[in-house]
Amino acid sequence: MKAIIKKIIPGFLINWYHFLLAFLGAIVYRFPSRKLTVIGVTGTNGKTTTVNLATKILEEAGYRVASASSIKFKIGNREEENKLKMTMPGRFQLQKFLRQAVRAGCKYVVLEVTSEGILQHRHRFIDFAAAVFTNLSPEHIERHGSFGNYRETKGKFFKICKGTHIINIDDKNADYFLQFPAEIIYGYGITNHESRITNLKIVQAKEINVEDKSISFLIHNSKFVIRLLGKFNINNALAAICIGLSQGVSLEQCKQALAKVKGVPGRMEKVISSPFRVIVDYAFTPNALKQVYECLTSQVKHLICVLGACGGGRDKWKRKILGEIAAKYCKEIIITNEDPYDEDPMEIINQVANGAGIKARTILDRREAIRKSLEMAQPSDTIIITGKGCEPWICIANNEKIPWDDRQVAREEFQKLYEKV
Repeated sequence: MKAIIKKIIPGFLINWYHFLLAFLGAIVYRFPSRKLTVIGVTGTNGKTTTVNLATKILEEAGYRVASASSIKFKIGNREEENKLKMTMPGRFQLQKFLRQAVRAGCKYVVLEVTSEGILQHRHRFIDFAAAVFTNLSPEHIERHGSFGNYRETKGKFFKICKGTHIINIDDKNADYFLQFPAEIIYGYGITNHESRITNLKIVQAKEINVEDKSISFLIHNSKFVIRLLGKFNINNALAAICIGLSQGVSLEQCKQALAKVKGVPGRMEKVISSPFRVIVDYAFTPNALKQVYECLTSQVKHLICVLGACGGGRDKWKRKILGEIAAKYCKEIIITNEDPYDEDPMEIINQVANGAGIKARTILDRREAIRKSLEMAQPSDTIIITGKGCEPWICIANNEKIPWDDRQVAREEFQKLYEKV
């Protein structure tokens, strides 16, 4: 039905339709953001982890916090799994969530802000106090028409937020986001930019150490130790620290909060530790997949990779690239089904396999693919299962959903293979 409506209704009318819904949602729930301090996090990768870490920091400072991410909705101590298969909720759902946060006595709300959400005006009529940029790489290109349009859509969010901007100045698109005026601008990264950029507060991580169970770094001679995997998580942590600092949270409180973080569900999450490791991660973009593989290959020689290409009918350009990345870093490759929607899942798998080459195995059934990786693994190997993280569904044709959890399936198949009943 939605596809038919899009074909028969002019684009400008659909745009006004989305705008009107956003306005009506705000009216129905009485503009709840006016009673909150709302922080929006946007970018291609790292949004969920940044939201999670920022929430911990604000809570450590004694505030009651609500947050909405691709994995969960949190209001104070109450948490609910995000089963919408939608990172940023629709306009009425989002305004309702903000009203619930007000009723629960929350001072802060931390939200993921997506490019699709911006296109559909879901960010409208929300008084954002701060806008955070994590990074940008090609994604949703078929939806936006070009990378330039994708970046411009993200920029619209920064145009409406005039308070605080927090920018990853290590990203090559930083200058684009730094052009938007704001009362206060923070720049964060691991590279020294002080000689290039002036008139902003810079938070830089120094003396970085990446280990197989944690990352550590210094900020102003204060040592942070965080139990997250991957160098890329340093930038996510820095973004969260900047959020805290911008709201008057001390560096010491930020440090204490991040030291208590044990991980983020479905993000470099270790689900089996022995006799080999099994890690589940959400990575589904080329840049994210490359970073995950680089992190793990620095720790192990034999990496077994289970992957696919999510989003049937979307971003077909990246399928071959995902296969090429796997071929570069993985000793063994199993390509399987993710979220085909109405597209032929084997067609998607074969397109990824074309990039991976002859070393790739193709297994349609995702459970069977995970089981095969477990059968192949030897002690000291690492299996990395990407594409879904902790998502609770596999989305197939006719809007049907199959209940799913990569972490649970890996544990179940491991138990069948290696544990005595």
